[in-house]
Amino acid sequence: MAGQNAQSRSRGAGTASLRRLPLYYRLLQQLVAGGVRHVSSGIIGRDLGLDPTQVRKDIEALGLAGRPRIGFAVIDLLHGIESFLGWDRPKDAVLAGAGNLGSALLRYKRFGEYGVQIVAAFDTDPEKIGRAIDGKEVYLLDSLPGRVRRMGVHLGVITTPPRAAQRVADLMVEGGVRAIWNFAPVHLRVPPSVVVQNEDLGHALASLSLRLAQEGPEEGLGGPVRPDPDLGAEDPDAAPRGGAQPDEE
Repeated sequence: MAGQNAQSRSRGAGTASLRRLPLYYRLLQQLVAGGVRHVSSGIIGRDLGLDPTQVRKDIEALGLAGRPRIGFAVIDLLHGIESFLGWDRPKDAVLAGAGNLGSALLRYKRFGEYGVQIVAAFDTDPEKIGRAIDGKEVYLLDSLPGRVRRMGVHLGVITTPPRAAQRVADLMVEGGVRAIWNFAPVHLRVPPSVVVQNEDLGHALASLSLRLAQEGPEEGLGGPVRPDPDLGAEDPDAAPRGGAQPDEE
């Protein structure tokens, strides 16, 4: 029941809020390692350069409440974020494109912390097929739909060149994949029931370069670091911001 409630709340969460939750999670892990048992939204906001009121709203969306003058239990926050984001419900994934980026993702050890385990890879290169990368075997790409159906996998990762990405997406959809993490710089055409998360590295670098240029040559390299404005943005569907609440400060 708790997992179902978390899934229901997560469907109504805004994009900006979902981007902030992993930041909270990493900070909370550091606090646990340091022996900290309680934390306030003010401290989280201070350490991450975010508005404490927005932090409090994000935490309230998890269904958690702080205690006056004590704050939130750090362990409860960690478990709340894990449940809200589905990290406590492990999901198998397959990856297509066992090149440099794909191989790096196959070797990445911390996906398990986020409830994801890549269990197999697919490629068209005869030299890669039949090999194992960090214990994950590489199969012929054309076998993807059948293998994915048999394995019951619903999450796919695409790290192919752009020209191959649409065909890979079609094969994944044919195999029953319902969510695609796409690293190829191309727009994928998929059914409305399939969720696509695009990771355009070129867009990210262009944004970083532009912000650096806007800072100027001196301030941009040696001036204060400013947080990503998207992380501190109010969600469009969030309630109007009110005054500070006394629930946990």
